[in-house]
Amino acid sequence: MIDIKQQEEILITIGNILEKKIVVYAIGGTAMMLKSIKDSTLDIDFVFNKKSDREEFIIALRKLGAKELDTTLVYGLKNNVPIILELSNARFDLFMNKVISSTFSEKMKNRAKQVHEFGKNLIIKVADSHDIIIMKSVTSRTKDLEDIATIIKKDKINWEIIIWEVKEQINLGNNLVGISLGEKLEKLNNQKAIPIPIPRNILDKLWKLLKGQIKKN
Repeated sequence: MIDIKQQEEILITIGNILEKKIVVYAIGGTAMMLKSIKDSTLDIDFVFNKKSDREEFIIALRKLGAKELDTTLVYGLKNNVPIILELSNARFDLFMNKVISSTFSEKMKNRAKQVHEFGKNLIIKVADSHDIIIMKSVTSRTKDLEDIATIIKKDKINWEIIIWEVKEQINLGNNLVGISLGEKLEKLNNQKAIPIPIPRNILDKLWKLLKGQIKKN
């Protein structure tokens, strides 16, 4: 577990070690911390555009003494898993464009408006809350359902953006996103875990997308 202060200190150190400027996208709990939605996280999740940038980042981590972990211990035999390195009490999950079943789409990149600079050479763009919800929806972890509820409580959500990106993810081959998100939002509604229920028409649109996929296949 790593808190906001520890995360900032590590990222500044890495930014000062990096030999060149690199841009990464923060997702998951890391993005939530940078948005002041969450106070701590189990791991630091980044998405890279370029393999060379990820390699530079890994070199910087290794200079600090980070050790690579066996990815299968965390993610099993899933596709599009990250390279994982552990440094002290921080675990870094370093993805390339795809995050398990989700593609970090061009629209997601464009929505990442919040930007932070750490040290001399590390530029972090923070994933939009709508996209964090979508990426967290395709996991089976309880903490991700809790994080989705926290985002909905603390941020203003435009549900039409969610629908647009679900369609985009389906077009990019993420066939489980509609049903996974629909199930989680139904569960939050049933548990009354959020102050304002998810609009019924949004849930209907998700199920309609699923029916369209079934018919197409």
